[in-house]
Amino acid sequence: TSEKYLGEFIASNRDYFVLATKFTLRARGENPKDPNAGGTSRKNLMRSVESSLTRLNTDCIDLLYLHMWDYTTSVQEIMRGLDDLVKAGKVHYIGFSDTPAYIVSKANMFADSHALSPVVAIQVPYNILRRDPERELFPMAKDEDIAVTAWGLVGGGVLTGKYKDKSAEKRYEKASVEALQTADMIVEISKEIGRSPAQIAINWVRQ
Repeated sequence: TSEKYLGEFIASNRDYFVLATKFTLRARGENPKDPNAGGTSRKNLMRSVESSLTRLNTDCIDLLYLHMWDYTTSVQEIMRGLDDLVKAGKVHYIGFSDTPAYIVSKANMFADSHALSPVVAIQVPYNILRRDPERELFPMAKDEDIAVTAWGLVGGGVLTGKYKDKSAEKRYEKASVEALQTADMIVEISKEIGRSPAQIAINWVRQ
């Protein structure tokens, strides 16, 4: 549904926008017993991209992310499939989301040695509570000149302080004591400087 809405929103000025979407996870409503309706296999890749192009009402995806590593499909199969989509003009650039640094490096090494399109962007969960990308993913991205986009900047809403409000809608059933203490700290800072907790959490990531 989000792809359909997005396609409508940008249709009048399509070339102005860098359009990104993902493949890997099965779409809601698909047969849960169908082994080909998800994962990073070539079959699901091609099916997923064709479906996305139709929903987005466009002939090309600017940046296609592998949504997450499935620990089943080989790097070779994925990179050859993605490169075929680039050569066919259906995708411009390739990205990996929620994938270990060693896999991204392996994928780019394979791409480089076989003259295939490389991974140019990674997407990672990153916020003041979740800093593990700093260990391997960020250094790898810097070394290989890969763009980084972060998700989960407010920790599923935890860092906004709303988990203290029992009536608020929440993404998670509960938050850890450490997370709640950090959220309290951010709320206090927000009162001091006249900004919302969400602004502080997002600006921490930005900087």
